[in-house]
Amino acid sequence: MTVRLTKRIAADLLERGVSSVRIKESATAEAEKAITREDVRALIKKGDIYALAEKRNVSTYGKLLKVKRSKGRSRGSGRKRGTIKARGSIEYKKKIRAQRRVLLALKGDKTINNELFKEFYRLVRGGTFQSKASLLGHIRGEGVGISDERYQKLKHM
Repeated sequence: MTVRLTKRIAADLLERGVSSVRIKESATAEAEKAITREDVRALIKKGDIYALAEKRNVSTYGKLLKVKRSKGRSRGSGRKRGTIKARGSIEYKKKIRAQRRVLLALKGDKTINNELFKEFYRLVRGGTFQSKASLLGHIRGEGVGISDERYQKLKHM
């Protein structure tokens, strides 16, 4: 295999451009002998083939802004775009998915039947519960028998 082909394969493996891939002079002979992608992978692992650090062109204004933000400036309500709901959707998703996982676990081990599952699922969707603990407390309040050990396991699931 030629060095050009080795470089092209290395660029593909490193997910970088061919121009940023470098081969050490001492390993040029080995790079020419490399036949398969596994050979090139081994040379990368050994450090004989590497990619240059990615360039990031940051404007002077960007650098100043980064310094200001590290001090806590430029983070007030005047800089924020979008509502709190639009900005904080990730926390909502994490909370809802966690609660749904608890419901699926309870349904999976037949602690709750399908009717109760549907009822609690709708309540979760409506945002009734603040956390998994409040959901489990509500389920216990409905008369579903969940042992303390199982409760702790589900709470920290």
